[in-house]
Amino acid sequence: MDIICVGEMLIDFLPGDESGVYIRKAGGAPANVAIAASRNGLKSGFCGRVGDDDFGRFLFDTLRDNGVAILCPDVVKEAVTTMAFVTLSADGDRSFTFARKPGADMFLTRDHVDRAQVVKSRIIHAGSCSLSKDPAADATVYAMEQGKKAGKLVSFDVNYRNVMWDDNLQAATAAVQKILPAIDLLKISEEETGMVGGEENITAMAKENGISVVVETLGAKGARCYWKGQIINIPGMKATCVDATGAGDAFWGGFLAYLINHGVETPDDLTEEILMEALRYGNIAGWLCVQKKGAIESLPTTAEIEAIKRKMDLGI
Repeated sequence: MDIICVGEMLIDFLPGDESGVYIRKAGGAPANVAIAASRNGLKSGFCGRVGDDDFGRFLFDTLRDNGVAILCPDVVKEAVTTMAFVTLSADGDRSFTFARKPGADMFLTRDHVDRAQVVKSRIIHAGSCSLSKDPAADATVYAMEQGKKAGKLVSFDVNYRNVMWDDNLQAATAAVQKILPAIDLLKISEEETGMVGGEENITAMAKENGISVVVETLGAKGARCYWKGQIINIPGMKATCVDATGAGDAFWGGFLAYLINHGVETPDDLTEEILMEALRYGNIAGWLCVQKKGAIESLPTTAEIEAIKRKMDLGI
């Protein structure tokens, strides 16, 4: 595998064209990143479990239809797939109503993590929803630690929703801080920097743990990366909404795809030039996703990203 994504999976219900009508979409950050990476030409795999219901089967079918290998294909018969009803305001802000807590349907254990696949892959990616419930947290940390020990690039996406930790911000922060020694790249949205004490605190943690932190906004401010004591910035792109469902995953899938396609397999392979271009590539991917209101169908392909990039290079 080029990339293995470990973590939660849920189903989003996005607003349809009529009031009270929702469109069913697959969701969950690591699963979305696996799909985004696959659409960018990578051999990607997903390690996670869902409930044995119609929605769970829909989620697995969505992964397979997008070329993602499912590394633990069994489902949890006693569980119901997590569902998130998403509301978008006029300016694009999101609000969620969960039918079940994220992570409650996973029951991922170490036994479901194929260590041989992990150490043979090039990048390991996980998301913080997976840390909210044991034993999924143990399995996720185990996968990242095995990847780190094998010298692989380990990526983590901080995605905080208060429902995941029962409104216990201290527990959420502690869970994220605990995994920092096991990762190389930390992705976090500007909004969610507050859960770990703000960007200044993130910069300090990055320096202490020797990791790079990417803060993405998908808005006018663009993205920035804290890397080896310096800040790398790229400009933002105008978007119709601030943060559509799946847009951050499109950003990160495109970013990681660029790294892999340019020979990055370890932290030592990262250069300022590669990071700049990867940020730019990811920003275009996120922008494209926003234009289509997010979700799986909007996770862009390499061809779509390259087409926008060529126009930008030509000043169109």
